[in-house]
Amino acid sequence: MKQGVFYGSLAGAAWGLVFLSPALLADFSPLLLSCGRFLMYGVIALLIGLPLARGLLRKLSLADLLALTRLSLTGNIVYFVLLAAAVQRVGIAATSLVIGVLPLTITLLGRNEADAPALRRLLWPLLAVLVGIVCINLEALLGGSGQSQPLDERVQGMVYAVLALACWSWFATDNARCLKRQTHFNSNEWSLLTGMITGLLAGCIWLAAELLGLTAVQIELPAERWQSFWLVNLVLAVVASWLGYTFWNASTRRLPLTLSGQMVVFETLFALVYGFVYLQRLPTLLEGFAILLLLGGVCAAVARHGKPAVTAPVNVTLG
Repeated sequence: MKQGVFYGSLAGAAWGLVFLSPALLADFSPLLLSCGRFLMYGVIALLIGLPLARGLLRKLSLADLLALTRLSLTGNIVYFVLLAAAVQRVGIAATSLVIGVLPLTITLLGRNEADAPALRRLLWPLLAVLVGIVCINLEALLGGSGQSQPLDERVQGMVYAVLALACWSWFATDNARCLKRQTHFNSNEWSLLTGMITGLLAGCIWLAAELLGLTAVQIELPAERWQSFWLVNLVLAVVASWLGYTFWNASTRRLPLTLSGQMVVFETLFALVYGFVYLQRLPTLLEGFAILLLLGGVCAAVARHGKPAVTAPVNVTLG
């Protein structure tokens, strides 16, 4: 269990970087950012997986291919499209407040797993996480963002945010069950295969958008900005996508779903830290209180899942 928590925190540290890309590349559309990141993820996964290609293809079944396609669409492509649509209509603060409920929804979806403790034992840790998430967003929500979108657009934005929340919650539980059901791929191999499928899908979506003449992909910018675009997406592809999903897969293989859901909190925490560094400021009193609540909730959830089990030594395959 200790290894599972450790890998979960590393996944959160990797995924927290994703929140910086819109700030660094504000002149690119969300569709381009998503396609760029996942297309680069596919290229990196293909390059890393080439020496393993023969073995991967030999083990790959039709059921695996269908599962990987389903996971790539729900956890990557569709999720980020919904997320971008929500942010454009209702703003970052309200969207992040909805998405921040992931630790609760994943825990609820995994409550019937064989290795899950009684849900009442997790009531107070879950409540601490929920209050921490609310506190993180409270200042932005109360301060206002100067948005003046019509009511129908804001309602659409909230619907998109809820759909994005449902999408990634379903992905997390489906991915965890797939990993525990099949044993012929280790965590790194599963991440590489996910990257290849996601990259192929992202490339097809970008090509289709170009053929349809969508303005979201027809952006004229200096060559320096496109260099920055690919550099940022290269970092995200290696760290946030490949390593992030490898660590997440290793974590979910070692933890019950009710506990792996709490590991998503580390994404929020690291995103906050990176944001403070980027903005060159310290957390406010309310933000500091929220961080303590999130950490306390996760620690309490770990404790209530019982004593850590004896685990095998760490190996480089993250199986």
